[in-house]
Amino acid sequence: MAAPITHERTALAIPLVLRLARALHASGVPAHRLEESMAQIAPRLGLQAAQFLSAPTSLVAAFGEPPDQRTYMLRIEPGAVDLGRLSDLDALMGEVHEGRVAPVDALQRLEVIEHQPPRYSRLLTFACFGIAAASAARFFGGGWREVVVAGAIGLGTALLQAVTRRVPAAERLYETGAALMAALVAGAAGAWLGHVSPFIASVAGLIVLLPGLSLTTALTELATRNLVSGTARLAGVTMTFLGIGGGLALGAAIGSRLWHVGPNPSPVPLPAWTEWAALAIAPLALAILFRARFREAHWVMLAGALAFLVARLGTHAWGPEIGTFAGAAAAGIAANVYARARRRVAAVPLVPSIILLIPGSIGLRSISSLIARDVVTGVALAFTLVLVAVALAAGLLFANVAVSPRRGL
Repeated sequence: MAAPITHERTALAIPLVLRLARALHASGVPAHRLEESMAQIAPRLGLQAAQFLSAPTSLVAAFGEPPDQRTYMLRIEPGAVDLGRLSDLDALMGEVHEGRVAPVDALQRLEVIEHQPPRYSRLLTFACFGIAAASAARFFGGGWREVVVAGAIGLGTALLQAVTRRVPAAERLYETGAALMAALVAGAAGAWLGHVSPFIASVAGLIVLLPGLSLTTALTELATRNLVSGTARLAGVTMTFLGIGGGLALGAAIGSRLWHVGPNPSPVPLPAWTEWAALAIAPLALAILFRARFREAHWVMLAGALAFLVARLGTHAWGPEIGTFAGAAAAGIAANVYARARRRVAAVPLVPSIILLIPGSIGLRSISSLIARDVVTGVALAFTLVLVAVALAAGLLFANVAVSPRRGL
């Protein structure tokens, strides 16, 4: 039986572990990754029988064996993925794990990491919202009108995010408000420009807000038996889809009365080279939006291109489910090879690559069909969404079996 944990022995070890866990949680690390990482770090600091339970809004940590066990519960607001901070935390955790930094020095470095200023300027971040949205419109088969309108909507979502962050009550309605704005802008563009597909333009404009990554994370957590976190995250994904779908439906209803926009027309196709151009710039824009280090951007671009091309070829050959599985597996294997070869975080090239594969547009089409009382189509699309998301999660799990990650992150 492990020796009882004394206050003198854990005066700095327990605060360090809790601060590291909180920082990882705030950087968007999934539950299974966080728990594995903390389970590796705690014994190196003399904390035996450490147990962790991570959920999207809380973290529970217990140290020692009963009846001497000490348990801590932290209430944490869900954090957005921050790849740059995650890289800094991984480097610090590596030094702690290898015993190259004392707990007191690690706490000081952690304080610096947590309070470092934004990695990129607000202007560049706003521009990347528009670039990512315009690229998504091209991936969805939009023409130049849809690309331009989607880019404008992307800029609008960035501006709305900056405004709502200052008002907590308004921030809770951010996704719905952004969807309402997107539908109104797309409807107005359809009336003024003509021959614009409002659905493609609005969904592409909201690409950064679509919870496809959260859906994949939730299913992965469920598959790894993290049932509490996976179920809670899945409920959050459902509410986000409902909020965005409701905002789009409300905006479309208002727009149809203001501008009398008809059904979605077929976009005017763009040359094939434009898709390659979008594939070149979209991962870079996503890397900046997720705050990855700029010196790692070329790895992000390579992994994103690999995932997209494998998924596209697999979809043409075997269908969307197998194609998504193949793309996710290719992205996961490439990310794990990158992590092991360069001793870096696998999430850096992986997260932007997965964004290119997420089935978020299918979820919005499902919600829109259900709101329009087209139940059969809505349920069929929802089932397709689940199948594609499961294939995505299965591809990531397969990648971890084929090439194991370097560490928990």
